[in-house]
Amino acid sequence: MLDIVISGGLAVLPTGAAHVDIGIEGEKIAAIGAPGSLAAIGAGRTIDAQGQIVIPGGVDPHVHCRWPMPVPGQSQPNLTDGPDRVSQAALHGGTTTILDFALVDADNNVQQAIERRQREWAGDCYCDYGFHVMVQGKLDPSIPDQLREAVAAGHATVKMFTTDITPSRRGRMVQFGDIWEVLKALAQAGGVAAIHAEDNDIVMHMYEKLTREGRTGFENMAEVHNTLSEDLSFNRVIRLAANIEGSSLYMLHTSAATGVRAIAAARAQGTPIYGETLHQYLMYNSEDYKKPNGQIYHTYPSLKFAEDQAALWDGTDYGAIQTVATDEICCPLRYKLQGRRIDDTTGGNAGVEPRVSLIYTETVEKRGRSLENFVGLISTNAAKILGLYPRKGALAVGSDADIVLLDPRRRHTVRAADMHEADYSPWEGRDLAVWPSMTILRGKVMVEGGRLAGAASDGKFLARKVADDIRARPAV
Repeated sequence: MLDIVISGGLAVLPTGAAHVDIGIEGEKIAAIGAPGSLAAIGAGRTIDAQGQIVIPGGVDPHVHCRWPMPVPGQSQPNLTDGPDRVSQAALHGGTTTILDFALVDADNNVQQAIERRQREWAGDCYCDYGFHVMVQGKLDPSIPDQLREAVAAGHATVKMFTTDITPSRRGRMVQFGDIWEVLKALAQAGGVAAIHAEDNDIVMHMYEKLTREGRTGFENMAEVHNTLSEDLSFNRVIRLAANIEGSSLYMLHTSAATGVRAIAAARAQGTPIYGETLHQYLMYNSEDYKKPNGQIYHTYPSLKFAEDQAALWDGTDYGAIQTVATDEICCPLRYKLQGRRIDDTTGGNAGVEPRVSLIYTETVEKRGRSLENFVGLISTNAAKILGLYPRKGALAVGSDADIVLLDPRRRHTVRAADMHEADYSPWEGRDLAVWPSMTILRGKVMVEGGRLAGAASDGKFLARKVADDIRARPAV
């Protein structure tokens, strides 16, 4: 007897969308068959999914929980909300896996940074999770070897900055020679480099220029973190990786048409490079900074322009952009609004809960995209690129039973008061074409009918290993 059978829904399988029954035994998908075919086996519970879309649980590849948030005029940062809150919001919205960052700072080597982050998260996350290792500043010569060990232990991706982002955040940028050494180490160890790419010279020049001109309001942010910066930095990193055999890249929060073109050109040459964008970039542009409380739309790099949005949408159509992440920063509105200048505005957004339904609405309903394209952007592609597939990101026998039922009969208006993360939402008032009626994590019903049934101890750490084909060519 099966534990659960999900019957009658339109399931988005690796082979395409089909009406099937899905059987769950323990934490895994145990059977997939034609409608009604699993009834003879029997089940402890049968879930009627008629009229609903059944998808693998969402994978958000870029969140920041319990993360330091600089405060203008204050030496000690605030901390954003932790995985306990963010993971609840994720599950309510149909995301079952989140990837955060283990920061290597002056007080920790790589292993110590990972252990610290694991202590912070253990027993405090409702959904499954993993960590990108994050290195910054001038790297000790021992770091590449430490990263090889981290990759072997299941931390398959390493984040680096090519900029300090703001004048007050000196010490984030990794020097190009050090990036070179890390890329070589990752190529040998089987890891992927996750790059926040902006040209530091251009960015810092524009901070100085706009400050001289008295144009320091955050509404000018797109002039500082500009499209030329993305063009220069993306192409510089790509050329470096292309000269290192086995090197592969995951370009974080691609925001401009120049970045899209750089990724597309590299992929055409066979470089294993993948693009991530954020739902902010797809749905807002620099004009939105001029709205009341326009800081709520901002993250780093900045919002760009309408033509950049168009290029990003084109890139998500089986092109240069494979994943849509959130860059989640869950904090009260008063923290999000604490800066008003180009050099102190808070990045990140509270957006993990509406992400899945937002992208369904924008891709399937508004643009007529396939269900497979939608599921790729919010789940499958991230699982493949970042070393979780087919355990995550697939409705397949043997995969984790991370399953979401999206109900097109439940149109949903985004209201911060109804959400489970911050006290504001950049998507306030948006009409969504679907909303999850149920979220299942490894065979356990975690959210049903809007009610959380799980516990903070339900989330498991995920060791990751990137498949060879992902690192050999543009395989997604």
